[in-house]
Amino acid sequence: MNTPVTEPENLNREALQARQLQRLQHLLKEVSATNAFWQKKWEAADVDVNSIQTLSDLQKLPITTKSELVEDHLAYAPYGTNLTYPVDHYTRMHQTSGTTGSPMRWLDTKASWDWFGECWAQIYRMVGLYPEDRLYFPFSFGPFVGFWAAFEGATRRGNFCLAGGGMGSEARLQMILDNNITAVCCTPTYALRLAEVAEAENINLAASRVRALVVAGEPGGNIEATKLRIGQAWGARVFDHWGMTEIGALGIEPLESPGSLNILETECIAEIVNSETLEPVTPGEQGELIITNLGRVGSPLIRYRTGDLVSEDTSPCPSGRSLLRLKGGILGRADDMVIIRGNNVFPSSLEAILRTFDRIAEYRIEVRTIRSMQHMKIELEPTDSASADPQQLVHDVSHAIKDRLNFNAEVITVAPGALPRFELKGRRFFKID
Repeated sequence: MNTPVTEPENLNREALQARQLQRLQHLLKEVSATNAFWQKKWEAADVDVNSIQTLSDLQKLPITTKSELVEDHLAYAPYGTNLTYPVDHYTRMHQTSGTTGSPMRWLDTKASWDWFGECWAQIYRMVGLYPEDRLYFPFSFGPFVGFWAAFEGATRRGNFCLAGGGMGSEARLQMILDNNITAVCCTPTYALRLAEVAEAENINLAASRVRALVVAGEPGGNIEATKLRIGQAWGARVFDHWGMTEIGALGIEPLESPGSLNILETECIAEIVNSETLEPVTPGEQGELIITNLGRVGSPLIRYRTGDLVSEDTSPCPSGRSLLRLKGGILGRADDMVIIRGNNVFPSSLEAILRTFDRIAEYRIEVRTIRSMQHMKIELEPTDSASADPQQLVHDVSHAIKDRLNFNAEVITVAPGALPRFELKGRRFFKID
């Protein structure tokens, strides 16, 4: 496919790397002069940022971890010291969800927030959305960054945008229908929840004008069974998006390559390293994604351990773009992996199995240590049609897990409506000490 080269995401590899180096050197110059967090970190590591003359030189700088950021925020509350400019230069504050630790408050200058919006402009182009598309954002619009930047990025493109905060699912569905919405941005969990409510209200979502859902915030968008269930319920294409409050919106499943994820190397430098040695892996080998964002100069992250496990797809992208392509998207999180009977198990592996059963309305997974071994219990909430024979569902799910993942899990059913529903990130996986 021929793509116009006027947009940054369509640059060839040589031009892309030249853009990265130029922006990296500008970032390091700004940050090293005034940002106390990075000054302290680089001094402790005894590195000179002036020695960074090529992209490969970036590896001279130390890795950054989330625990460092959390400690800095706790020691220098409320915003930490990763601030390149005086605090009155910052115009936005968003807070991490805190699902894997203490929430952090993250500040953005106007320029950094504009950069966030530019990331979303590229994302919209890469999924085939046009300025005439009509977008709906059914989330709370609280301090969690969620789709704030997605909303503002779309308004700047000239899209019709509706914010769906402060209302119930039935009202949100009605807004989608009344306003001829063509694209929805939400979590995979909430896309499924809206489909569940639509079915209960006899609303035919597949007959609506919605043709695309951009989902983010949790695994699901890259899990084929989950995407299939969402896509069938909505009669629309589902696109997986990846990003974090602290690094920005930096990954999207492109229109031309379902099941993969493009990293916006126009706006960041991505590395894939061995989680133990922190050395680069061979292209195509699984490793941990390290990110340096290039446009968030006011509060940047440099060589940041995301904790996300990925594998580069070395084959050419059907879109013709030169951006890093991740096979299967985010494969799992290093800190979510558990070992059950000698098997490495990720929550996404279980979701890929459970979402193939349309008899399951919701589920919850609990892992705890019993007699020095990891034990997994899975609670299933059957749909109304499946509740008449719960033991058959238990039998089928147990056998599917044994066949696919090679271990036995304790599987039980709970009463309809017993498990929680979620608007933002769904929390279904629990490690019990």
